[in-house]
This record gives sequence, structure tokens and C-alpha cells, in this order.
Amino acid sequence: QVQLVESGGGLVQAGGSLRLSCAASGSIFSINRMVWYRQAPGKQRELVAVITSGGRTNYADSVKGRFTISRDNARNTVYLGMNSLKPEDTAVYFCYADWWIGSTLESYWGQGIQVTVSS
Repeated sequence: QVQLVESGGGLVQAGGSLRLSCAASGSIFSINRMVWYRQAPGKQRELVAVITSGGRTNYADSVKGRFTISRDNARNTVYLGMNSLKPEDTAVYFCYADWWIGSTLESYWGQGIQVTVSS
């Protein structure tokens, strides 16, 4: 059984910082991509940041320069450092990870964690 467990969310004032963590456990092989998504009330889930097994990163335009994604492969953990937070960053943040088993791409989601930025 594979689990992705997020932590580090909460309430912060605008301009503040938070660091999210997502730890994967269970029968895990070499993780390919680790991704942070978010979903605000009444909106579709959107990609925030992605990091590949080789460390290549990509960000949504709305968070570039403010958020940093990183990973610890030895711990199967991905982090999202969030600085200069804005009220529009308020959302439930979800962790996603995938890896190849032969020709099959296995993927898993975390349960989500709330981030609230007050103005």
C-alpha cells in the first residue's frame, strides 16, 4: 500500500512563508515525477510545481520566483517552499507522485492539505 502524506500547511498572513512536505511510503520504486497541485474553492485543480527524478523543475507562472520545489530521493519526499504568500494562494494543496513499473505508469495522490493566506 502506497501512501503520500502531506504536512506543513496552515494559516499565514500575506507576505509570509510556509514549507509543505510530502512523504511517500510503501512499495515504492524509483519515483519519476513529484508534483504539487492546488485547488481553490470553486476552481479547478491546477499544477503548481513539478520536479523530475533528475531534478528538473517547472512552475506555474503565478508562483514563479516565490515558490521552490525540491526533493529528497533517499526519503521519497518532496517539499514546496512558499514565500511572499498572497491571499490568492489559498487552496488545498495536493501531492502527486508517479513511477514506471515496466510499461505501466503508477501514480498516487496525497489527501491534500489546507493553506490559507489572510490579507
